[in-house]
Amino acid sequence: MLVHASLRTVGPVVAGAGDVVRALLDAVGPRGTVVVPTYTAGNSDPSRWAFTRGRAVPRWQRAWLRARMPAFDPATTPSQRMGAVAEAVRTWPGARRSDHPQTSFAAVGAHADDVVDGHARDCHLGPASPLGRLHDRDAQVLLLGVPWAVCSAFHLAEYLVPDPPTRDYECVVRDGGRRAWYRYRDVLLDDGDFQQLGEAMEEDGGVRRARVGEAVTRLFPIRDAVAFASGRFAAGRPAQRR
Repeated sequence: MLVHASLRTVGPVVAGAGDVVRALLDAVGPRGTVVVPTYTAGNSDPSRWAFTRGRAVPRWQRAWLRARMPAFDPATTPSQRMGAVAEAVRTWPGARRSDHPQTSFAAVGAHADDVVDGHARDCHLGPASPLGRLHDRDAQVLLLGVPWAVCSAFHLAEYLVPDPPTRDYECVVRDGGRRAWYRYRDVLLDDGDFQQLGEAMEEDGGVRRARVGEAVTRLFPIRDAVAFASGRFAAGRPAQRR
């Protein structure tokens, strides 16, 4: 089960993120697996920090910051802006994490290795990522107190349309034990219409709604989300930011 969660929206019914993780692991059972995004989008060229970190960097500071940014380490690098539940899963005993330097996933459970292993460095969220493996396994997606705008399953659909737009990405990695900047070209990711897309999918049915504490939750198969989004994307999308 792929989980996007906001601890704050659940309210006082839980004491902390660990309670949520334990409840999720109980729900999937010993043969199931809980997966969360543990992205580090801020591992990017400082010229793009207005998009990845929410703050613009003056041009004169960029070279200095670029020379000192630490390389991504899947064992120790915290996720960025993913929330307390994602961090709790990342640091959970026995957790595994994919090694993509910008869009990693962490998993706990019976199939954790199968989900996170082999995340291609030049594939953010496509078939060669944990999203692709979850799609192959017909996983469920749980949005726990978060909006449709964060639904990563829709990103997988961006890879499945003919000739998707692409752009260059950069990040700091460990290459042969040395810190190095890595540049690659991948699909242009754009979540600008995900909220409207999710609402339309919900109106079509097939999305189960419930409450956990004060949080509205939505549960649906990842294959349904990808198929719905692929159909909408094939019909055209608003102009995307490159």
